[in-house]
Amino acid sequence: MRVDRCNNIGDFRSMARRRLPGPIFHYIDGAADDEVTYRRNTEAYERCDLVPNVLAGVESIDMSITVMGQKIDMPLFCAPTALQRLFHHDGERAVAKAAQKFGTMFGISSLGTISVEEIGSTISTPKLFQLYFHKDRGLTNSMIERCIAANFDVLALTVDTITGGNRERDLRTGFTSPPRLTLKSLLSFAMHPRWAVDYFMHEKFELPQLKDYVKEGSNISVSVGDYFSTMLDQSMNWQDAADVRKKWGKQFCLKGIMSIADAKRAVDIGATAIMVSNHGGRQLDGSRSPFDQLAEIVDAVGDRIDVVCDGGITRGTHVLKALSVGAKACSGGRFYLYALAAAGQAGVERALENLRAEIERDMKLMGCRSVDQLSRDNLRFR
Repeated sequence: MRVDRCNNIGDFRSMARRRLPGPIFHYIDGAADDEVTYRRNTEAYERCDLVPNVLAGVESIDMSITVMGQKIDMPLFCAPTALQRLFHHDGERAVAKAAQKFGTMFGISSLGTISVEEIGSTISTPKLFQLYFHKDRGLTNSMIERCIAANFDVLALTVDTITGGNRERDLRTGFTSPPRLTLKSLLSFAMHPRWAVDYFMHEKFELPQLKDYVKEGSNISVSVGDYFSTMLDQSMNWQDAADVRKKWGKQFCLKGIMSIADAKRAVDIGATAIMVSNHGGRQLDGSRSPFDQLAEIVDAVGDRIDVVCDGGITRGTHVLKALSVGAKACSGGRFYLYALAAAGQAGVERALENLRAEIERDMKLMGCRSVDQLSRDNLRFR
């Protein structure tokens, strides 16, 4: 399949599955335990129906928004995800350039494979750094200071990885970062020679935000679940989050908020945004979907803090439903990771192009000229 024939996320997923060794594909595709929450994240949108209006003069559409102080040209941005150069040798470089082309925000993970300095010096689109709070406070402080120096716009502290989720697909496939060389993995690499050539012939795989402090993930192979369980600080609390916000001093987001109580605490410590997220179903299986939880959180704090709906989005209509409930913006990871794995920057651009076209077309079909015309009047829940 050619990238210009990929018309939806499912097409990119199929293409990625053919191009990636099994353990790496299943790392993107998998989730925790029975993967109930992973499936629920998308299924939740299907229990909500759109009610369109007509004769609204929708020749010209404005889908731009301002979220976390950043003006972006579409209400969907690229959430931070780890280990991107495992999926394509350009990794975060490709995603950042694609996000810039479409005027939307790009997020990079603490477990990113390109340095914040490179992204900061080459990308002008709004930039978000996702911070994992490590036991090594020197490492945590170093990442904050490097992002300040690299002129990042937003810091998002992830709060739902206090221990690693039970990602059983990774256990079955033996996925690690970097890939552990075993007979089974070498056979998988041999069956995907294009990926193997790209991985082994380009720059050495490493985690540049972490490598000067910890070897795990760069030089010592480790699963992501084990990394979370052993490297991250399980004593992290609200005071720690407040201290990070104070040290950062700019737009500050908590990623992984799912309860009203926590949303209110986020407001109390001075956060400017929250991402309603369950980490793509990769942590606590059986938890609610972000979309199901969105309305009560928006009603509780939406007038005081930006609320972002993260995860499960595969269609433009999903974005419109979340915005109609009251989210300021939406974000996701898998929608562009499949595309990155399938075709690098060209794939991510095609995925963003498809979703942008869907959002524009669906706004016209809804009778909405701008995002602020979307409301719960447009929705019915089954």
